[in-house]
Amino acid sequence: MSAVAVRLRSRRKGAGLGLVAWLLGIAFFLPIAWMALTSFHSEADAATNPPSFAASLTLDGYREFFGAAGGASPWPALINSAVASVASTLFVLVLALPAAYALSIRPVKKWTDVLFFFLSTKMLPAVAGLLPLYLFAKNTDMLDNIWLLVILYTSMNLPIAVWMMHSFLSEIPVAIIEAARVDGAKLPTILTRVVAPIALPGIAATSLICFIFSWNELLFARVLTGVVAETAPVFLTGFITSQGLFLAKVCAASLVISLPVLAAGFAAQDKLVQGLSLGAVK
Repeated sequence: MSAVAVRLRSRRKGAGLGLVAWLLGIAFFLPIAWMALTSFHSEADAATNPPSFAASLTLDGYREFFGAAGGASPWPALINSAVASVASTLFVLVLALPAAYALSIRPVKKWTDVLFFFLSTKMLPAVAGLLPLYLFAKNTDMLDNIWLLVILYTSMNLPIAVWMMHSFLSEIPVAIIEAARVDGAKLPTILTRVVAPIALPGIAATSLICFIFSWNELLFARVLTGVVAETAPVFLTGFITSQGLFLAKVCAASLVISLPVLAAGFAAQDKLVQGLSLGAVK
């Protein structure tokens, strides 16, 4: 086979893969676009089947979501979600970075067993631990407390964060760590001034994933919170009532609640791609 034929075949294969990627991207984007369009329709137009794409647009769904019609304000729930997600993500990073350092750059004995133990904690179904956690929260007077969610989200995301950070830190040359140690740098200095800047893409990827998991969590927030510590996903479920499903209002609420995650992913997309690709090629 000639070189020209090989290049043509390679170009056709690349074009085919590109077409498949575009089709998959459009398939994933269409439900979001449909939800966004429906959020700008009136309830009567949103309930039509098939949907009316040429219907007039309105902001009534967003006005009702933000309490303009006398309903509950979403701001306390949004603030609670932000506090629980950001605080738990920071705690996870503080705990995961030294643990990953000990398991990768300064490996302990049987470090693979330690990693698999971390991963095994994710195998327990969340609903199986719901009753013990509820009884613990009740006996310690921590029901409807946002800091209980911070502790839970930290413990839930820590295993996957240690796994991810371990793969990222394994790519750091040990010679750089040894040089810093020869210059007299202690462990906190090495972690903050040597390891963290080099592993910044991996830290960004880990932070974003932990933030998404915490922001989207519903089961524990639904059972362990009430009015004071209600989060955004729990607030969203309140729109499904015995009176029916108000589709336009639900779509508006879903879009607003999804915006922080979408914004964080867009802002950190370069770090996310770079971080997730670390360790893929040895």
